[in-house]
Amino acid sequence: MIGYVERMVLATCNKAKRLIFVNYVGQVRPSDLERSQDDLKGLLAELSPGFRLLVDLTGLESMHPDCVGAVGELMKLIDQASVGMVVRVIPDPKKDIGLNILTIFHYRKHPRVVTCQTMMDAAKVLSL
Repeated sequence: MIGYVERMVLATCNKAKRLIFVNYVGQVRPSDLERSQDDLKGLLAELSPGFRLLVDLTGLESMHPDCVGAVGELMKLIDQASVGMVVRVIPDPKKDIGLNILTIFHYRKHPRVVTCQTMMDAAKVLSL
């Protein structure tokens, strides 16, 4: 029997496509983001500057307000690794947790940022 996952942050990498994929599912809390930070550090070490980041908020039900600091820290890590493009899948505008504002303060190298409503749209933007 497979148990129900109430919340998670899943980060994975496709080296050949120079792509990191981060998926937010359920009701995300700061501890979920903090746990994913080490995974993300390892993935970032595998890619050269100019890599692409795909963030999927399709499965996100809610994000605790205290997550703002942890999201900002993750953005700083990604920025320090020299991300070239950030593509976000946000099917419901209510799920946008203020990412555009956080981007201004935490992506100092100003990567190209694209927001899509579907994963298919994101795949087109990323030429996948």
